[in-house]
Amino acid sequence: MKKRLLYLLFLSGLTLTVFVLQKPLFMLYNRTFSRDCSVGDYMAVMLHGLKLDATVTGYFVLLPWLGLLLSIFFYRINLRKILLPYYIIIALFIAVVFVTDTSLYSFWNFKLDAMVLFYLDSPSEAMASTPFMFIALRALAVILLCVLYSLLFLKITPAAFPPVKKITGKLTGVLTMFLTGLVLFAFIRGGFKASTANTGRAYFSNNQFLNHSAVNPVFSFMYSFNISENFSEQFDFFQEEKRREIFDGLYPEGGETNVRLLNTERPDIVIILWESLSGKFVGALGGEPDITPNINRLSGEGIFFTRCYSGSFRTDRGIVCTLSGYPGLPTASVMKLPVKSRNLPSIAKSLAKAGYKSDFLYGGDIDFTNMRSYFLGTGYLDITSDEDFTLKEQRSHAWGVNDDITFDHLYNAICERKDSLWHTGFLTLSSHEPFTVPYNRLENKIPNAFAYTDECFGQFIDRLKKTPAWDNLLIILLADHGCCYPANVTTHDPDFFHTPMLWLGGAVAKPLKTDKMISQTDLAATLLGQLNIPHDDFTFSRNVFSSSYSYPFAFFSFNNGFGFRDSTGVSVYDNHPDRTILEEPTPSPDRIEKGKAIMQTLYDDLGKR
Repeated sequence: MKKRLLYLLFLSGLTLTVFVLQKPLFMLYNRTFSRDCSVGDYMAVMLHGLKLDATVTGYFVLLPWLGLLLSIFFYRINLRKILLPYYIIIALFIAVVFVTDTSLYSFWNFKLDAMVLFYLDSPSEAMASTPFMFIALRALAVILLCVLYSLLFLKITPAAFPPVKKITGKLTGVLTMFLTGLVLFAFIRGGFKASTANTGRAYFSNNQFLNHSAVNPVFSFMYSFNISENFSEQFDFFQEEKRREIFDGLYPEGGETNVRLLNTERPDIVIILWESLSGKFVGALGGEPDITPNINRLSGEGIFFTRCYSGSFRTDRGIVCTLSGYPGLPTASVMKLPVKSRNLPSIAKSLAKAGYKSDFLYGGDIDFTNMRSYFLGTGYLDITSDEDFTLKEQRSHAWGVNDDITFDHLYNAICERKDSLWHTGFLTLSSHEPFTVPYNRLENKIPNAFAYTDECFGQFIDRLKKTPAWDNLLIILLADHGCCYPANVTTHDPDFFHTPMLWLGGAVAKPLKTDKMISQTDLAATLLGQLNIPHDDFTFSRNVFSSSYSYPFAFFSFNNGFGFRDSTGVSVYDNHPDRTILEEPTPSPDRIEKGKAIMQTLYDDLGKR
């Protein structure tokens, strides 16, 4: 039995060592975040990460453990031959997850989880912003690591083990393996306490990058599958009575619209979702002054919301926040769940009841993140996407058709419309990585990409002003989500979610600059309230110009966490370690409670749809 136990010990130790050594490599690769990390930080990451490393090691050693148990009775088993395919599969899986997690972290700012699969049904679009050499080098790294891991695992595996002939020896062997199985079970479960292994076990610092570095990427990926389906059972922070007590009144129903923004109740409506438009790019919001001169100029001509906050951190969530008034999910994408998304309310559905016809324009792949299903399921009758443009136009940007082309298409479509009462949704794409645009006003390519779309937007508005369509037109511009700019801004940073919203057009009664706090999800009820169209089915959307709007706040979510902002400040809560990670200017249990109640109500609601 000694040889069997030594093999199991060496295999476990080798697997554990692989995971431990991945951590400093992860940190060194992501130098933007690790630049100020000390040797002590590296050691702390490896030490605290051992908890989840041991859990994953326990899972991977299960099959070899079973092989050892069988070898007590069938000693002729050649374990090396039997386990070789298993080693290759496991080595490939570890390598792919490690390389993917390490490479994507600087873009996504969170650990690899099952959400990555949402984007792999359109692999060409998922990699559209990635240079060929970037992909090739990482594919090579995966192959090399897979070969290395496989050879190491195979090297320590004996071809055969000494036979166990006596019955007493067999019983002793079974008992020994049973005890080692209990040890594996403890590793897998994370100990024998009431709580089981979870990503929060590796968290130890106020620095989110150090916490993320400590989390085993394989565990993060596997664990996320366990929390992706039973929505109504997730985020159960409170007993039902307590949840209802906190939640009631946050999203009041009814109330008369007491401020009229429009000179008509039936304007033609264009909603422009600008890719990643952070307030950091908008001088009129206190951002850099020379990036978006057209927004700055036009902000004085329409209704400009200075305290608008996006609801989520990804485009698929941001679209749903805007058009369905439904908060972004931190652990899933409702857009990827047609059985759920088709039951959501939407601006297009509500407008249809008033006689509007709705369509949507996007210069990229409309099937990416299941957008087509969502739009068609929520009232958009016609969709224009990359396939409706020439091949040259489709290749003008890594993600599809550049914004100058789609803005021009939108302008022509508006001028050519013969029907009355129509709504068009439009999602831009040029201000997305790799930020390569046919425009060179600014030296830094990220601000330059936003300056380019601003130029397209400004020209679009100025041209429309000269057409008859302008008189009855309402154009609403807002971001799908924020941007990690400058580099120290992450997707759980409150600044990430501060974005502009601007209403323009001949339908606007008079210019207005308002500091009312408004969430992206509030657009639906606020717009429909101006049109005197019922919006009671928008559970998480508020008419901010109604008499019932008495408690301004903004709720936003990021990967497995949320933030809550009101007049007292802002709180950010991370569900991984089950703790608050930011309080400004002072701690507020009340803000956290309200955020938790919204999160619990949201998942309960989704579970019922």
